[in-house]
Amino acid sequence: MVLDQSARPRRSGLELPPRLPFETWQRIGRQISLISDCSRWWLGDWLIYGERHYPNRYRMAIEATSLDYQTLKNYAWIARRIPRSRRRDQLSLQHHAEVAALPPSEQEHWLQQAAELGWTRRELRKRLRGIRNGGDSKKPVEATVRIDVLAERQHRWQEAAEAMELSLAEWIVVILDQAAGQLDEAAAKNEEEA
Repeated sequence: MVLDQSARPRRSGLELPPRLPFETWQRIGRQISLISDCSRWWLGDWLIYGERHYPNRYRMAIEATSLDYQTLKNYAWIARRIPRSRRRDQLSLQHHAEVAALPPSEQEHWLQQAAELGWTRRELRKRLRGIRNGGDSKKPVEATVRIDVLAERQHRWQEAAEAMELSLAEWIVVILDQAAGQLDEAAAKNEEEA
């Protein structure tokens, strides 16, 4: 991954020449977006490695990355649920997050569809909702849930949602899907051991 030579990346910003052609500006934007999306996968895989080899991985990772615990946990969960062999380079981490709670064969199916048909993350989510709601993607099930939380907790959740480029409501759904997926994994593991 290389950034166009016209751009000078710095820790606190990006320096661009005064007369940058539009096409070059566009290309740099695509490169930055790609690097940003890739870095989330890299962090997830790095955390999984740390989980296997080193104790206190999240505390060290938080210090090393300045990212909060929940953001790092989300990256690692998605990376763990979707091995590199199933990931699609042409899809974002958010696409993969949409299917991460599904069984591997369903992940494969939906990721392949999204890649082949060029679906946005929203389109993939709409299709998945349609299947969950009995095949009618035009009739999402609505539920209103009221949760009383401290402002500090709500702020942390909002930051984690923004880090994944999701609304707070979308992020909450992803987190609930993660929890359900972990329960499914634990149940399957218990069945194998029995």
